[in-house]
Amino acid sequence: MDRSANLDAEELKMTREQYILATQQNSLPRTENPQFYPVGIYGWRKRCLYFFVLLLLVTMIVNLAMTIWILKVMNFTVDGMGNLRVTKKGIRLEGISEFLLPLYVKEINSRKDSPLVLQSDRNVTVNARNHMGQLTGQLTVGTEGAVFGHSVETPHIRAEPSQDLKLESPTRSLVMEAPRGVQVNAAAGDLKATCRKELHLQSTEGEIFLNADTIRLGNLPVGSFSSSSPSSSAPRQTIYELCACPNGKLYLSPAGAGSTCQSSSNICLWS
Repeated sequence: MDRSANLDAEELKMTREQYILATQQNSLPRTENPQFYPVGIYGWRKRCLYFFVLLLLVTMIVNLAMTIWILKVMNFTVDGMGNLRVTKKGIRLEGISEFLLPLYVKEINSRKDSPLVLQSDRNVTVNARNHMGQLTGQLTVGTEGAVFGHSVETPHIRAEPSQDLKLESPTRSLVMEAPRGVQVNAAAGDLKATCRKELHLQSTEGEIFLNADTIRLGNLPVGSFSSSSPSSSAPRQTIYELCACPNGKLYLSPAGAGSTCQSSSNICLWS
């Protein structure tokens, strides 16, 4: 019985608590028109967002089209760009190219059976420098020809067809040397060597050989020679004798029955 009494008391207590909770909920004020607050972007903000997204999409499409156009115009490929090709041996450039800044290369070669042309509106200058950056050689090609800043080593020098070849050193000396000889040949014209002071032809171990139908030595001084029997009706002197001074200077002496070099050797006194 005690147990039954305890159960009845607990059920009564639970029923009382439920009644109190139900009474409190019913006593709370109720709103007849509840307000709902929307979550998100609406109105002009939404339109601005759509506008910026559309503008970004258009910009991406334009950039993609410009990139494709540049790749097509410049002819970009896996091997290079346009006429420029990257190979295992270096860079291969075909056609006409223009360089606006200095070009530093180790070697420049043309295609087989094709010439290599370097063109400029003014001068073409090629410089050679050592490991310290000092200038050791220079080649300048301009309207007046080729100007070499230092010595030049070449197996062949020739002029263009129907043009003259001129070797000149305005302020210094001009030296041509070779271990086996220097050959100067003019197949269909004249060979002329001029200088301001002295022209030296020297052979240390051999001889100087002049082979021609006619050898002329112009502007040689003429020594005076007076005959022992002067005559007013003597013909004009047209034949001269070629004489040489001890120092090698050549002069002319009027020819006579014998040698007249000794008689007109006064030229050697002033040499």
